[in-house]
Amino acid sequence: MKKRFLAILIGCAMASSSGWAQQLWPEVTKEMKPWTRWWWLGSAVDKPNLSREIKLLNEAGFGGVEVTPIYGAKGYENRYIPFLSDKWMDMLAFTVDQARTHQMGVDINLGTGWPFGGPQIEAQHAATKLFLDEIKLKKGQEIAFPLGVSDTKQSFSKLQVLRAYKSDGEEINLDEQMHRQSGSWTAPEDVTVIALFSGRTRQQVKRAAPGGEGFTLDHLGKEPVQHYFARFQNVFQGKELGIRSFFNDSYEVYGANWTDSFLEEFEKRKGYKLQAYLLDFAGKGTDKEQEKRVKSDYRSVVNDILRENFLIPFTSFAHQHGALSKNQAHGSPGNLIDLYASTDIAECETFGSSFFAIPGLRRDSADVRNVDPDPMMFKFASSATHTSGKKYTSSETFTWLTEHFKTSLAQAKPEVEQLFLAGVNHVFYHGTTYSPEDVAYPGWLFYASVNFTTNNSFWSHLPGLNTYITRVQSILQTAQADNELLIYWPIYDVWHDTNAPFKTLGVHHVDNWLHPTEFYKQSRHLQRLGYSFDFASDAILARSSVKDNKIVTAEEARPYQVIYVPTTQYFSEKTLENLLNLARDGATVIFETLPQDVDGLANLETRRKKLHDLLETLKFAADEPNQYTAYGKGKVYLTKDVHSALETEQLYAERLARTGLKFNRRVTDKGTYYYIVNHTDKTIDQFVRLNKEGEHYTLLDPQTGAIFNLPAEKRDVRLQIPAGYAWVVYVSDQDKAEVAYRYADNLQEERVFSEKWKVSFLKGGAQLPKGRTLSTPAFWTAWNDEVANKFAGEAAYETSFMLAKQGDKGYQLHLGAVGESARVWVNGKDAGIVWANPFVVEIGELLRDGKNEIRIEVANLMANRMRDLDQRKVNWRNYHEINFVNIDYKAFDASQWKVMDSGLGGPVKLFSY
Repeated sequence: MKKRFLAILIGCAMASSSGWAQQLWPEVTKEMKPWTRWWWLGSAVDKPNLSREIKLLNEAGFGGVEVTPIYGAKGYENRYIPFLSDKWMDMLAFTVDQARTHQMGVDINLGTGWPFGGPQIEAQHAATKLFLDEIKLKKGQEIAFPLGVSDTKQSFSKLQVLRAYKSDGEEINLDEQMHRQSGSWTAPEDVTVIALFSGRTRQQVKRAAPGGEGFTLDHLGKEPVQHYFARFQNVFQGKELGIRSFFNDSYEVYGANWTDSFLEEFEKRKGYKLQAYLLDFAGKGTDKEQEKRVKSDYRSVVNDILRENFLIPFTSFAHQHGALSKNQAHGSPGNLIDLYASTDIAECETFGSSFFAIPGLRRDSADVRNVDPDPMMFKFASSATHTSGKKYTSSETFTWLTEHFKTSLAQAKPEVEQLFLAGVNHVFYHGTTYSPEDVAYPGWLFYASVNFTTNNSFWSHLPGLNTYITRVQSILQTAQADNELLIYWPIYDVWHDTNAPFKTLGVHHVDNWLHPTEFYKQSRHLQRLGYSFDFASDAILARSSVKDNKIVTAEEARPYQVIYVPTTQYFSEKTLENLLNLARDGATVIFETLPQDVDGLANLETRRKKLHDLLETLKFAADEPNQYTAYGKGKVYLTKDVHSALETEQLYAERLARTGLKFNRRVTDKGTYYYIVNHTDKTIDQFVRLNKEGEHYTLLDPQTGAIFNLPAEKRDVRLQIPAGYAWVVYVSDQDKAEVAYRYADNLQEERVFSEKWKVSFLKGGAQLPKGRTLSTPAFWTAWNDEVANKFAGEAAYETSFMLAKQGDKGYQLHLGAVGESARVWVNGKDAGIVWANPFVVEIGELLRDGKNEIRIEVANLMANRMRDLDQRKVNWRNYHEINFVNIDYKAFDASQWKVMDSGLGGPVKLFSY
């Protein structure tokens, strides 16, 4: 009889090997596997090493690579291949061919380093910024022409607006003087002159590869973007690239707040001249409300032209070459939802390390950045995907998760689970560095962690993490998100302020633009209650329709049941009209409070009147806190108690959330999948009634692949999920698992480990320590052995024991403290990789009645060996550009690190149940 798996491992074929099990787990495609960003240092690649690395990546469970050429290693300049040269294109074609041989895919960065730019970008097409120079003149003082910008480093600038302001704010228009090449203008009285120049940021491509160096692109300008793509068009013309997608990294275009044609674009879109409100735009006016409105209009135009001049053409260019477009919108100066939705694949990013209460999960404050990734940020990308009816939301994953060489597979697991819970369904590791076989340890490395390289000690155990991710993504990619709420994001409240005009919305500044908002607070509140939702923009609501009283945001999107509008001050009258039209057609709309005013300055009074007139149609009383009205075929609520309103609509939160478990609900035409994760400090063991009910409840264990039938009592299903573990519960009226799940009740320790433990070192370096015999397992770094303290690699702990095996019992092996991952063998048979908390594996079917032999192969991390290299002052850090830095972006030095616990710390115990 099959026993319960409580392991985090791969390779256990017991329940998952049946044909029926294979039908429930989707057939794996390359997209279902994790991919990795593959840095080509100096593009110093060759075909034998490309072939070798692709083979190793495939064996480790990767489904593809994302090629990003960057700066090179010193001393290898003769191997550098210029970006987009014939030889470089030959290497790319070879990579695609090798990947295809291994059923893998290839994405490429449409540039080198980041952001987009390169040698084809001359000053006229480079990233552009405005200068608002201020000159104080006393009566009778002069300014001489031609007037130059204050930044003396500017070699390409243009004076676009010139105004003088008297002390009472009266304007003197000097635009006619701007183009004078000689002469002067004399102040008739004391004035302040403001000159708006269009200049250049002078930013170069960061981390550029040979042949990719140059100015950063002006992403806001139509002509510069087309000029940028032209280089690739010329090289790609007539070639079958075989690339899955072209990738654009996060918007790290510092200070690029302008384009030369911005004033014309602004007037065309807003109907008034920005220069007519130059004093407000410069933050020098007295009417702060007007300043907010002018700046909001400016930010709105930046958003529109970034989308129309860059992202949509980027997607079009990708399609011309048989590829998809993939974009990281975070950090952009615009509505993130719409910018994410402007390409085929929205990609978010994890940066830094989160705290989890999981017992035994290592988190050293010295090894993490002082940032905490906010999963709510990921939902901007997944919302763009879900509301557009697209398939993939990807993520740049594990960026600076911990200090170099100190990241365990166990630490990666809950971090990637936060992405899955937020709707991400295709992760890209950050990352893997191509490294030739002839480069000494540690090989070539990228300056930012995590180092998922073939020299990493955990490489042979990496398939444990990768297979887990593949199983989860197979569900998330083949089923649709089942989110009942559509929450409006009040972007105009974000845009209406008196800060500097240019406003980027990045992952590192959520404390400023996201966390203080009522939108964020209400979203967190609803999530804690157990509701599932996506975010909506004005554009999404504008294209939405109603069918069967549900809101349809796109033809391929799953409909939503309610639109929720958190408290917002500034609101588009067009959006309000769209919302009321949806209500009239049968939708339910809930306002926390009614909008106070329209956004921006354009056509202000007319738009205000329209907003007022539309609000009047609701006929809500001014002093009633909770109100409701029928509106056409639908309903509109006005209440601060959104929970009660939702329950009035018979829309109930998942009780599952009350247990402390987190979940992501997905649906197919056959049933509903609940991806459930326990990030608490204890096992959650209780009966839960899921909102989606069915005749059958099936456990798909993503750690093992095992499948079991879960017994239900009056539609209540018992969950028994240890801290750090995850389940997928499949609810269906059709499919039923063959094998009943056995809960691990009444664990009894079998005190069987009385024999000595033999420890032998298998592979690694710099030198294999001598093995020894122990009475009980212990970290090899606790032996006072200098060779062992410098070692990175694998060692085997072996012993034997006698067991009076009982056929009606299951048996769990608890490994205790593991530094950092292990593969377990029982009686010569592989029990799987144990790579994350709770470090427990089911071994009942591998045990014998009588004598049993156990072998635990443990891999540590690279840290101790790197510590030794730095103590011996070995020059392994030798790169151009940024070279190699620590987690605080200071010169890297591991020589003062403490020795990290490595090996099997135990205590190792066997439990029966």
